[in-house]
Amino acid sequence: MIESEFENVYGAPPLELAGDTSRLPQFSPLVPGAQDLQDVAPGTLGSLIMLAPPGTIERRYALALALRALKADARLTVLAPKDKGGTRLAGDLEALGCTFHESAKRHHRICVTQGVGDAKAIADAIAEGAPRFDEALGLWTQPGVFSWNRIDPGSALLMNHLPDFSGNGADLGAGLGVLAHGVLASAKVTSLTLVELDGRAMACAKRNVTDARVRFVQADVRKLNEPSLKLLDFVVMNPPFHDGGAEDKSLGQSFIKTAASILKKGGRLYCVANRHLPYESVLKDNFRRMTMVAEASGFKIYEAMA
Repeated sequence: MIESEFENVYGAPPLELAGDTSRLPQFSPLVPGAQDLQDVAPGTLGSLIMLAPPGTIERRYALALALRALKADARLTVLAPKDKGGTRLAGDLEALGCTFHESAKRHHRICVTQGVGDAKAIADAIAEGAPRFDEALGLWTQPGVFSWNRIDPGSALLMNHLPDFSGNGADLGAGLGVLAHGVLASAKVTSLTLVELDGRAMACAKRNVTDARVRFVQADVRKLNEPSLKLLDFVVMNPPFHDGGAEDKSLGQSFIKTAASILKKGGRLYCVANRHLPYESVLKDNFRRMTMVAEASGFKIYEAMA
């Protein structure tokens, strides 16, 4: 275990390395209700332990935000699995102008620094990882968000096969709000709730989808407990199948079960999935009827009736 006490946490560092950090103030965008490091006044935050994001741009962005937020004498402890950015931590901190101590334990690289870093390098990393409007996408987006610099081909295929929905619905795992535009093209849609875990994606979606019929809920779809999301007429989704960089087929299966639980009898689910994912059985187990609407480019689109 890392021998230190922490006042704040970013992400979910392994218990065996960091101890119990569950009661500490949280700053990860993947934790509903967490504070945002971007909003912390410079030089005001106490010590922080961070499970670093795997992507290069988002990792340096998070490190730079932490360095800017920390008090001059506050310790930053950052760790990551060796195969998910850990071997690059030292280089990231060097690029940010920090002096640090590096160690390795339980397949993780661990870096500890109390240096304030180089102000220009920190500002540049923050600018590179910040939200921006992408002219090619026509959307607000941010590095680290799912499919942040392109339209996911599965979502694009699903958009081309969406029916003319009506009534009240939800987009589970809504991301930047791409599918919402297709759903809201129907004037018969009364309301659409965008449910998304990633606070960065949700902040972008609020800028991308400004229709008055829309509301936003930051939540883990697997643990969704939103009283207003009951007896819906329809659900759309492009469920994730990676968790922390590793493939996890149970993620999409959980999304399907949640969709079944919030639809009214006769309500419809439209979802897209990679061809190799085993979703047919869970669809059949949780819905009265399931039809494959389309198959193309390695994806399948399903319609299921509750």
